[in-house]
Amino acid sequence: MITHSHQIPNWITTHSRVLDLGCGDGKLLAQLVKSHHIDALGLELDPAKIATCLDQGLSVIQQDLNRGLSNFNDRQFDTVIMTQTLQAIRRPDLALSEMLRVGREAIVTFPNFAYIRNRI
Repeated sequence: MITHSHQIPNWITTHSRVLDLGCGDGKLLAQLVKSHHIDALGLELDPAKIATCLDQGLSVIQQDLNRGLSNFNDRQFDTVIMTQTLQAIRRPDLALSEMLRVGREAIVTFPNFAYIRNRI
């Protein structure tokens, strides 16, 4: 599957506060910490992926995104990222609303299941 996460660093401000929803193994967060010196926090549900993030020195909270982001204040982050996760959430409308509440900007990517290479 083709992803466009290589473009995300172009949209992140150096030294900003970034929340990554469904951060997975932390690859994107680690890249942003190194290249942009961000204050990073990831949310992930999978304990194995959380362990991988922690091994990289990343700050991660185990949290089910279907339960919202009530543990965060309004505009607590400069940017909230959700890559390849939106399609797995029961109420994407609520997730997007919460992203815009806790962040000044939101970046969302999701797979294009209709793309020919995904169907072969």
